[in-house]
Amino acid sequence: MSTSARDANEVTRAGDSESAHHIRIGARRLLGLAGFRRLLLSRFASQWSSGLFQTGLAGAVVFNPERQVSPTAIAAGFLVLLLPYSIIGPFAGALLDRWDRRRVLVAANLLQSVLIIAAAICVAAGVGGLTLLMLALIVIGISRFIGAGLSAALPHVVPIRNLVEANALSVTLGAVVSVTGAGCAVLLREVFGEGNSGSGGTTAVAAAGAVAAGWLAARFTRGALGPDKIDEPATAIAAVAHGLFDGARVAIRTPSVAAGFCALLAHRASFGISLLLTVLLMRFSFEDFGPIEAGLPGLGVVLGAGAAGIFIAGLTTARLVTGFGRKRTVLSALGLAAAAQLTLGLPMIMPTALVAAFLISYAGQVIKLCVDAAVQRDIGDEARGRVFALYDMLFNVAQVVAIAIAAAMIPANGESATLIVIATVLYLVGMLTFGMVTRQGVVRAA
Repeated sequence: MSTSARDANEVTRAGDSESAHHIRIGARRLLGLAGFRRLLLSRFASQWSSGLFQTGLAGAVVFNPERQVSPTAIAAGFLVLLLPYSIIGPFAGALLDRWDRRRVLVAANLLQSVLIIAAAICVAAGVGGLTLLMLALIVIGISRFIGAGLSAALPHVVPIRNLVEANALSVTLGAVVSVTGAGCAVLLREVFGEGNSGSGGTTAVAAAGAVAAGWLAARFTRGALGPDKIDEPATAIAAVAHGLFDGARVAIRTPSVAAGFCALLAHRASFGISLLLTVLLMRFSFEDFGPIEAGLPGLGVVLGAGAAGIFIAGLTTARLVTGFGRKRTVLSALGLAAAAQLTLGLPMIMPTALVAAFLISYAGQVIKLCVDAAVQRDIGDEARGRVFALYDMLFNVAQVVAIAIAAAMIPANGESATLIVIATVLYLVGMLTFGMVTRQGVVRAA
């Protein structure tokens, strides 16, 4: 490596360490910022609603004794959960950089609450097929749109130097709240029942979270969440048409973001395979492990293990970046996920699956927090919404494609060592591409 390249690399590592050092002001001080606290509560309400709705829907379709299920049907369900933002993401990004984000968050949450009630009525009436799928498609699409808007608005409520810590706190706790919503769905099924009517009642409760999220967003003043300026074509149609391409162009020109995208794409594709395997194994193959029952309760425990991993990642990521630098932190997280996937996934029993869920979720969240911080730090506000929308679109497409391919290969009971090996290889490919793009960025900067 040339002297200039080494110098540039040292500057990059120093920047990562200095950045992480300056943002460590503590959760207490961040929560003292009224705007951040309000945005955080809105995120919590929205993600609680989303977690409850998705788990309620999964219980209605996958674990409902009144309905039959197959790997293809489960893959179709994941398609509904993940594909919406893959379709509307590019357009949403352009709109988030054009419209007042406060109004967008209020309107989107209220519309979502109405559609959740409509979906719950369909579930209770035993309606399935295209009608229920389309309603779920729209509800989850709006949820992803809201998430992108919250991320794009974050730099307007905290100082730029504190973005990494603020993002770690909001995204990590938000994910934990989402899993809490999923846990609430499991408990509500015990109250309302596991049939169609009980599943409908469980799903309907999610509307309360969407209403609360909209009310909290409405407490911001007009324009408080950006965008500060509009760098868009004159008409909304032209803005929508340019959303995907603008986001891609900005991301490619920013090495830290492009490299992070490579790492997170590998994680999401591998995670998609693991997700399908886990659901099928929990439904058809796993046996009860002590007090943990197989089926939906067991899936809830897996989600809880994943949430614990996400929470620990939120507490440790800034320190890891300070001690090792962003590059080594991401590479180590990818390596940890690969090892967990192979060694703990292959036994295909519930105890090792729980540990794997914790480690893989931890590693994935570390990667995500590093990528989120790169987007928020290195992308200008006029394009940030589009890049976050592209971000979600790419990763959901990767996960959907991985699930679809796995569904075509997997046996009905979910026991497939081949898919576990493929999921492991994807993490190794992520390590390779992340390192290559990072090195190219350092050389270009030098």
